[in-house]
Amino acid sequence: MLVAGVMAWYVYLDNQVIRRPQTPSPPYPYYSEEVSFKNQNVTLAGTLTLPSKTGKYPVVVLISGSGAQNRDGEMLNHKPFLVLADHLTRNGIGVLRYDDRGFGKSTGNFKPATSDDFSHDAESAVNFLKSRKDVDTAKIGLIGHSEGGLIAPMVAARSKDVAVIVLLAGPGMELKKLLLIQDGLIAKAYGMSDENVKKLVGINEKAYELVIQSTDINKLKTDMTRFVNENISKIPDKLIPAKMTREQVAAARIESLSSPWFQYALKYNPEETLVKVKCPVLAINGEKDIQVVPEENLSAIKLALKKGGNTNVTTKELPNLNHLFQECKTGSPAEYGEIEQTFAPAALNEISGWILKQVK
Repeated sequence: MLVAGVMAWYVYLDNQVIRRPQTPSPPYPYYSEEVSFKNQNVTLAGTLTLPSKTGKYPVVVLISGSGAQNRDGEMLNHKPFLVLADHLTRNGIGVLRYDDRGFGKSTGNFKPATSDDFSHDAESAVNFLKSRKDVDTAKIGLIGHSEGGLIAPMVAARSKDVAVIVLLAGPGMELKKLLLIQDGLIAKAYGMSDENVKKLVGINEKAYELVIQSTDINKLKTDMTRFVNENISKIPDKLIPAKMTREQVAAARIESLSSPWFQYALKYNPEETLVKVKCPVLAINGEKDIQVVPEENLSAIKLALKKGGNTNVTTKELPNLNHLFQECKTGSPAEYGEIEQTFAPAALNEISGWILKQVK
């Protein structure tokens, strides 16, 4: 997920039996193969699923959101990429999903990497698929969730081998503005008063400006350490995650905000890449997404693509869904782990239906 870096917004459900009825289990009615491929000195390990061992199929690459994730996109006992891959493969679309660099069975170092590095990992997945005789190389696509929706256009803008892209809650607007909206909505969802929300957003805006204006990563860490230590006492107790001290939150915030990843992300303008994307694009958001707000981001994505002359663009806001495309009540991250559903069928069908129309 694309998160502001203030703290972990996950709610872990201790001592509860958590049902995940959508998680598929073997034996699967399709072909599945453990694979690996390289991006220079990084080896990415993943799973390729195809409708059958024989034949030639359209295949999509799944690109995860922010934070190190395994090939299933696993969090809070949900495995959204496994559910999505299972649905697509059962409907005639092959899927390649892989562990992020430095995580799971993939090599490399996740910590210093930026979205640009991850885009080259994804491009190496496309190149790997081009080498397969069971892949229709004219019908290779990308599906990116959250930060993955930022990365997919980078690859599509560079590579003519990408036939289609699907952006799931992908950012289209300026990242600083997006994060400030996200900060305010999440804080409000966690019960913070309007006055305190305004104060928190003001603090975060100053922190983001430090990142944007920085040209030296070491000086940024020094400046950010001073800034966070001066302001950490202003964070309300209810926004300090369970089992973390205020000092631990401060240290995590300093590490996150002064990281190469955050510095790259805050200075990145999605529009400059989207105008270069010429392949068909589907961009969808959940109506109740408070991390990547739907109306502003879908509008920005559509405008940038059309500005670049792309006329095959579909954008949709799906009712009652959150950032993870679960049917929800409020859209708050606190619900993610409580909801049994992993991926709403309406969203799954929207994705597979659109892809099948493009690759027929």
